Amino acid sequence: MTHKKTRPINKLIESLKERAKELNCLYQIEEILSNHDVTLDDVCPQIIKVIPPGWQYSDVCQARIVIEDSVYCSPNFTETSWEQSTDIVVQSNKIGKLSIYYTAEMPNADDGPFLKEETKLIQTIAERIGQFIMHHKMRQIMQEWETAERAETPKRRGEWHVVLQMIKQTDKKLYLNISRKILNHLSWSGISEAEELLQDYGSDNTIAEEELFDNWNRPHQRHSKTFAADFGEAAFRIADSYLYDDKILSLIQKWIYEDKLSFLSQVVNRNLALSEVADAIRRYYHLTPDESDILSPSKKGIVVSLIRRFLSGQLQYINIAKQFTNIHDFYHLLEHVIFTVDSHGKLGGKSAGLYLATQILKEKGKDNELLASIKIPKTWHITSDVLLHFMHYNNFDEVVEQKYKEINQVRTEYPHIVQSFKNAPFPADIKKGL
Repeated sequence: MTHKKTRPINKLIESLKERAKELNCLYQIEEILSNHDVTLDDVCPQIIKVIPPGWQYSDVCQARIVIEDSVYCSPNFTETSWEQSTDIVVQSNKIGKLSIYYTAEMPNADDGPFLKEETKLIQTIAERIGQFIMHHKMRQIMQEWETAERAETPKRRGEWHVVLQMIKQTDKKLYLNISRKILNHLSWSGISEAEELLQDYGSDNTIAEEELFDNWNRPHQRHSKTFAADFGEAAFRIADSYLYDDKILSLIQKWIYEDKLSFLSQVVNRNLALSEVADAIRRYYHLTPDESDILSPSKKGIVVSLIRRFLSGQLQYINIAKQFTNIHDFYHLLEHVIFTVDSHGKLGGKSAGLYLATQILKEKGKDNELLASIKIPKTWHITSDVLLHFMHYNNFDEVVEQKYKEINQVRTEYPHIVQSFKNAPFPADIKKGL
């Protein structure tokens, strides 16, 4: 009888050990990739080293990363038929592959010898590598741009040409997007050449004007219109004739910044796990070390979305908080938030109130010497669903119902509840976060 009871417990313990290994692997990967001052040649060998311990059969596990012409492998690497792999993608382009191999035959699991959790793990690692590569590309563009801005030349003319060429080489989608925006800007300014170019590339000339207005509410045949390779050059040739170089450069800078914001907007407005939102904020932070002073309609909207996502949905709170927080503030906040991998929670009411008070004191302290001297202790926050996870893990669900009991019963049970909480263990993922 005892033997039968212990078997499920042993199975549960083994499962928890595997989850702990996977979490530890992810934390190490995150630590390696969080340093954006190192190169791909620096991080890939480290990733290869930490991957095998995260898999079930680590003693026969090997890893290989292929990125374009570069290959990184475990020592004494051997390619076998027991393989698990996923693509490494940067801006919708497959640039490489991450593969895991077992060098000996192992028992079948969810996907050959691999667990379904390991499938998710390898995909997460590949996504983080792709994001790391994209960060590097964008940082290189920005650094070259800043170098060009600092260069002491008698004429600023040509700077925007350099920036545009860098964008064209590294991100064709962004290049076409900026080209279309400069053309729209010129058209709205009443420049006839721009209006003609916009009509050539953006409208269907096969529909007569009379037909269009006579049947304004009827659907017409869909026509695919693709931009020619020289579309961007034509648009910026017109801009060069009518706008000062400083104006063109500032517009390009503004649209690059808005493009950086667009991916963040897509993330914060979806019901994604907190870890995914945090990763997007980290990406934005490293792409913009000094948060831009450029005014963008998207920026304030994202700040409000982040306040709703992490702090509070109350309008009164949001109206005050948006005056004292920016996107970078949420990066620093998340550095001090404890959450589980699949957490969707936000900070509790007290944490949100204390955080807002901190932000107000920091801002007001810039102009008020008395407030500037106030010291704010180092603080870590635990998301609301982590507390619920802790309670569920320890079978404390009935504690939530305490508030509905008679006051005498509450008083009688209170010492027992306090002692139970004091003796309750944390789940492994919360321990790791702490």
